[in-house]
Amino acid sequence: MTVAILQSNYIPWKGYFDIIAKSDVFVVYDEVQYTKNDWRNRNLIITPTGLNWLTIPIRVFKLDQKINETKSASSNWNKKHFNSLKLNYGKASGFNDFKDILEDLYFDTPENLTEINLKFIQCICNFLGITTRIIDSRNLDLTGNRNERLVDACEKLGASIYLSGPSAKNYLDINLFNSSKILVEWMDYTTYQEYPQLSPTFNHNVSIIDLILNNGFESRKYLLY
Repeated sequence: MTVAILQSNYIPWKGYFDIIAKSDVFVVYDEVQYTKNDWRNRNLIITPTGLNWLTIPIRVFKLDQKINETKSASSNWNKKHFNSLKLNYGKASGFNDFKDILEDLYFDTPENLTEINLKFIQCICNFLGITTRIIDSRNLDLTGNRNERLVDACEKLGASIYLSGPSAKNYLDINLFNSSKILVEWMDYTTYQEYPQLSPTFNHNVSIIDLILNNGFESRKYLLY
């Protein structure tokens, strides 16, 4: 059994969905502090004038508020984001394949950031044929420090492999996983091929929405799973 654990992001990049697809269980770990200017409430799309942020406005009511305590500060951000995507990708070859789904996603959005992100993540997974079980870390009653909580989640789920993004190499305690007989494997994002994109200079580090709206039902062949 392979388990991956990440914070939720807003319309994440394609690598996020590959790590979900390569796992048997994907744990959304939003019991940590919300960080400004991060990927939790925003992501990049491509426009005729270059990269542009789609950002969900956020209410910050305390310094240590968690991601799963965070709420949007505006009731019409969803309409603005949908109109921006329609304006910038309306003529893209894959737009019509995803248009109705996209409109439904933005038609009625929750207020809670974790719920917003999960709604988009789960819907995109369905479109891409990703069937991985996605769960909330709060259901696992995790204990310990940062590394211990990751191991605790793996043990409670019966994992033999913990799949992680490469950036975690800076803090992950491999010995702690080894002592629990859990093998750590690292995602390799270096083999992505370029896809048709509305930009003269290709950019991998944008929302998966860019891949889907440019390629529609052909999107999956540009992923790793």
